Amino acid sequence: MSDYQHEVEELERESATAARLFDVRRIIGGLFVVYGVIVTIAGITASDADLKKAQDININLWTGLGMLALGLFFLIWLKLRPAVPPTAEEIREDLADGPPAH
Repeated sequence: MSDYQHEVEELERESATAARLFDVRRIIGGLFVVYGVIVTIAGITASDADLKKAQDININLWTGLGMLALGLFFLIWLKLRPAVPPTAEEIREDLADGPPAH
């Protein structure tokens, strides 16, 4: 295998790793799960005075559970449909076609 092919394969592996690592669904899902846990704990530990302020609706608990559900949805979506970075051949074809027309 030539050095060029080895470098191309190395770049493809790095690109795939970067695509998975910086997928927006991972960031959004992770943040919603973390904040959902925090808000859910705040809802579980709410006092009677806090509940009275919200007309006996535990707003923190329901909001936290909703945030947890949304965060888990994003993470499950990421697991079921992972990001697929373009291959080196696709990148070469795009570069050969030139810049997109405006």
